[in-house]
Amino acid sequence: MVATDNARAIALTAAQAAADKLGRDIVLLDVSDEVVITDIFMVVSAPNERQVQAIVDEVEEQLRKVHDVKPVRREGVRGSRWVLLDYADLVVHVQHTEEREYYALDSLWKDCPAIEFVDKTAPEATDNKRDGRQDAA
Repeated sequence: MVATDNARAIALTAAQAAADKLGRDIVLLDVSDEVVITDIFMVVSAPNERQVQAIVDEVEEQLRKVHDVKPVRREGVRGSRWVLLDYADLVVHVQHTEEREYYALDSLWKDCPAIEFVDKTAPEATDNKRDGRQDAA
């Protein structure tokens, strides 16, 4: 089973919204073979609580504007270091950098295929393809 086209479209919009607010290490993982409650996990980090909230606000605004969807559930509050937005087909984790390193959600789902995300605002001179994973040297 693979993530639906609708889930992928929503996830790519969410990833771009996070990138627009300078979210770091954006990862989209197709977890549809492993998890029955969602198709895609998005994990993004930020260096401080204010930026965590800015990313959350932008993701919510863009998904409402572009796809007319609202989160089914939201965990975490203002000033939080980890906010989860549940859109049924997509679960977004916005984490403070320290929480991301500590909980290592990426490594829990490392066997799931990554969904390629290209940041439309990244300078053309750099490689702007992102799936959040480091290339093996």
